[in-house]
Amino acid sequence: MKATIDRIDGAIAVLIPQDDDTMRFNLPVSLLPSGCREGDILTLGIKRDPAGTAEAKKRVSGRIDALKNRK
Repeated sequence: MKATIDRIDGAIAVLIPQDDDTMRFNLPVSLLPSGCREGDILTLGIKRDPAGTAEAKKRVSGRIDALKNRK
């Protein structure tokens, strides 16, 4: 997905997806590559992390079990 940096308001960058200019979304400036400015075009991607998901489920399950076993 490609998006244009519409503006930067303090610590937030407002991005406009190139395939839908009616939509806007905010992203912390700290997540942008160094040197980004208003008008720059970014290539964005999101990946699923199966290993991270499994670890989170294991951690939460352990906490739930600990709560159930409390007296």
